[in-house]
Amino acid sequence: MVLFLAAMLVLGGASPIAAQSTSAAAPPVIVPLVIDPDRRIERRDLPRGATIRFVTEEDYPPFNYLGRDGALVGFHVDLARAICSELAVPCTIQTRRWDLLLPALEAGEADAVIAAHRITPELRQRFEMSLPTHRVPARFVVRSGTLPADGDFRQLAGRSVAVIGGSAHEAFLNAFFPGIRLQRHDRLEPALEAVRRGEVDLVFGDGIALSFWLNGSSSLACCRFYGGPILESRFFGEGAGLVFRQGNTTLRGAVDYALWRLIRDGRYAKLLLKHFPMPFY
Repeated sequence: MVLFLAAMLVLGGASPIAAQSTSAAAPPVIVPLVIDPDRRIERRDLPRGATIRFVTEEDYPPFNYLGRDGALVGFHVDLARAICSELAVPCTIQTRRWDLLLPALEAGEADAVIAAHRITPELRQRFEMSLPTHRVPARFVVRSGTLPADGDFRQLAGRSVAVIGGSAHEAFLNAFFPGIRLQRHDRLEPALEAVRRGEVDLVFGDGIALSFWLNGSSSLACCRFYGGPILESRFFGEGAGLVFRQGNTTLRGAVDYALWRLIRDGRYAKLLLKHFPMPFY
């Protein structure tokens, strides 16, 4: 069985190999290489006087949300500003409801949407899509003390695993873990409660959602991640990216170049760890 795991990068470094920690109590901090830093992407300049008008939503923390002072903040907001800084162009960031983001782009009210749209063939037929801004791994969560700490997936044979029924996560388990016993739920919350109460051995799902639950009060510090992150594009997609109007290849190319540069010099890693201090990889 082959599991497709993320390539990793130490904060501020350019190598895909994690550096050794300087302290035994502090493991190396790693982030995913969502874009190959060795891939060569040519710079594409925007027309003189260009301004990039971004739109996003305001209620999807930590990606984009309103801070205590009412200002728009979040990973996407900082990433949009970093892209504009790299391209040396001004930008604006406005908010819309989720269902109005793509219509705003089609109506010419915006140049780019930065709101975690998944990169899919269907979306590519209607719009230009950037390289990935992030990918969401699938993860296992287990009650602490119930399985060895080595995270060996072979230990899961015969174990019970809670999962959302009909999801890509269930399909993945059916394909690669035929020896487990599935407990299907209609939502993630009851699946998490089942593992917290010990009614099931593990839960399998979206790594970001699981990381926030593990570090939140509702988990009661019951559990931990088991094994590493799983990124298999056939089940979990290519990641999320920015969306542009169909045919706007100049802006897409410029943004792809900026994203590549941010990955290479470590700025992307700093932004990710600023907004996701609870690691999901």
